[in-house]
Amino acid sequence: MCLSIPGMVLRMIEETPEARTAEVDFSGIRRTVNLVFLPEAGVGDFVIVHAGFATALIPESEALEAQEHFRQIQQLTGSTDA
Repeated sequence: MCLSIPGMVLRMIEETPEARTAEVDFSGIRRTVNLVFLPEAGVGDFVIVHAGFATALIPESEALEAQEHFRQIQQLTGSTDA
């Protein structure tokens, strides 16, 4: 099973057409994400990320709701893994 995780674009790292990357925050965990599939994505946008690639833009309300569900699952399972 694969999960696509929502995160917020914090800053652009590289913005060439062939290599768009950004630092994305996933509830406190920051990762470098490839934005090549979303040329319209920018700082402050919420994106769905799968396997290191942003695959869709989503509204902030949906991203925050998903993050809250993940937090609740962690509390119920006692997991500290992100």
